[in-house]
Amino acid sequence: MSLKQEVEKRRTFGIISHPDAGKTTLTEKLLLFGGAIQMAGAVKARKASRHATSDWMKIEQERGISVASSVMKFNYAHDGRDFEINLLDTPGHQDFSEDTYRVLTAVDSAMMVIDSGNGVEPQTEKLMEVCRMRNTPIVTFINKLDREGLEPLDLLADIEEKLQIECTPLSWPIGMGKAFKGVYSLYKKELQLFKAGADTSNFETVQITDLNDPKLDELLGTQADELREEIELLEGAANPFDLEHFLKGNQTPVFFGSAINNFGVKELLDAFVELAPHPGPREAVERSVDPEEKDFSAFAFKIQANMDPAHRDRIAFFRICSGKFTKGMTVRHHRLGKDVKIPNAVIFMSQDRAHVEEAYAGDIIGIHNHGTIRIGDTFTTREPLKFAGIPNFAPEMFRRIRLKDPMKRKQLHKGLIQLSEEGAVQVFRTILGGDYILGAVGVLQFDVTVARLNAEYKVDADYTATDFQTARWIESDNEKRFAEFRRLFEHSLAEDADGYLTYLAPSVWKLNYTIEQWPEIMFHKTREQV
Repeated sequence: MSLKQEVEKRRTFGIISHPDAGKTTLTEKLLLFGGAIQMAGAVKARKASRHATSDWMKIEQERGISVASSVMKFNYAHDGRDFEINLLDTPGHQDFSEDTYRVLTAVDSAMMVIDSGNGVEPQTEKLMEVCRMRNTPIVTFINKLDREGLEPLDLLADIEEKLQIECTPLSWPIGMGKAFKGVYSLYKKELQLFKAGADTSNFETVQITDLNDPKLDELLGTQADELREEIELLEGAANPFDLEHFLKGNQTPVFFGSAINNFGVKELLDAFVELAPHPGPREAVERSVDPEEKDFSAFAFKIQANMDPAHRDRIAFFRICSGKFTKGMTVRHHRLGKDVKIPNAVIFMSQDRAHVEEAYAGDIIGIHNHGTIRIGDTFTTREPLKFAGIPNFAPEMFRRIRLKDPMKRKQLHKGLIQLSEEGAVQVFRTILGGDYILGAVGVLQFDVTVARLNAEYKVDADYTATDFQTARWIESDNEKRFAEFRRLFEHSLAEDADGYLTYLAPSVWKLNYTIEQWPEIMFHKTREQV
C-alpha cells in the first residue's frame, strides 16, 4: 500500500467532555466496534471496581478517576474501506492537567460528548478553547437521551452560545427519557428505533426517505407528527452541513444517542470516519510538513512514567507527522543533536501494548525514554525541524512544596525536574529564597506529584498554600525597564524548569493592573516548548 493510501485511511482524534458526560462509556463502545476489546466493562466508569485502560497510577485507582491520558488504536471497516483509528483519551475529571490540553495538539479532530441533562459545562469550554487554537474539526455526540434532559433545540442553542460554533444536527431524537423512541438520521434518511434492554448491537433500522410516509405513523404513533414539525423547524432554522466549514472548525455536526445502551454509537462512528479528516500538513517553525513526504518526522507530546510499575518505565508518546516509521530505524534527536536508534517502539491496543513493526503519519507510538526526551522534542530522518503549537499553559493553581527531610533536597530537585518534563505539573523556583512552587491547571496534580515523589524518588514532601493565583512568562526588548521591573517585583518572580522568568501574581486584577502599568514588558499566557 502506498504512503498516500496509508495516510488516508487514518483517523486520529481525542474525546473531550466534562466529567460524567459518558466519555468513558462512549470510548468503550467505540473500542467494542473496533474489536479492540471483547466485553463491556474493560474500560471502567468512575467509581467502578474495574480500572480503565488509562488508570496506570495507584492514585487514579483509589479515586476511581482517570488522571493520565491514554492512547488506543483499533481498526474499523466501513462501506468497503478499512480505517486505522487512533483514539486519544483525555482525563474527564475536573482536576485534569495540562497534559489534557496538550493531547489535543496531537489530534486531527475531536469528538465532543455533551450530557443531555446538563448541556455545555465548564471543562468542555476550556477544552474547546484549545481546539480553537488549531481550528480542530469537532463532531458532537449528545448523550443520555434515555434519561430526561434539556430540549434538543435548547441544547443546540447552548452549544452555539457557549462554544461559539455553529451546530448542524445530522440525527434527531424522538422523545427522551421513558418516551425515547429512537433517532432519525437526517444524514442517511433512516429511522433507528430504540428498545430498552434490546441487544445493543442490533437496534431496528427502517429506511424512511420521505417523512410523510405513513409507515412513520405506524412506528411512532403521535410522536410521528412531532418529529415532522421539529425537522421542518430545523430545516428552516439550522444551516445545512458544510464539509469545508466543519474542517475549519467553524461548524459541528451533531448526533444524539445513548452510549450506555450503545444506541447511536455506530452511526456516530460511521459518520465520523467519513467526515473527519485524515492526517494533514503540520506546521513546523521552518515550514509546513506534508504527511505524504517520505522522510520520517515526529514530535513528543506526552511523557508518562511508570505506566507499568513492573518495568518502572517512562514512555514518550510521539505523533508521527510524515513518512514511515520502521522498527530499529535511526533518527535524529534534534534538541540533543544526536542520532538515536529506536529498537522497541510500542502502540497501545486497549490494555495491551504491542511492539511496532511500522507506523505512518497520524499514528501515535510510544518510545522508551531514559530521561533524554522532553515534550516538544522532534525526531526526523533528515532535516532539523521544530514543530509549532506544543505549548506550556500558564498555571491556574499554585502550591509551595515543603520537604520533610532537608537531606533529600537533591532527590526533590531531580524528581520535580523529571515530573515537570512530563508536563503534568510545572515547577518554579522563586528568585528570593529559592523555594519550589508547583503550578498546575487542576488541583489533583498536586496530590499526584506528592504521591509520585514518594513512590518513585523516596522523597517525603507535602505542600502548603501560596498567595499566587496566576502566572505569566515575561520578556522585554527594553533592558532598562526590564531590570527595573525585576528589581521592583523580585518577591513575585520565579524561574521555571527551563530557566524562563515568570511573574507570579496574587490576583487576576493585580496581573491586569501590572500589564497596564508596564507596557514595555511582554506577558505571555502560553510558552512554546523549547
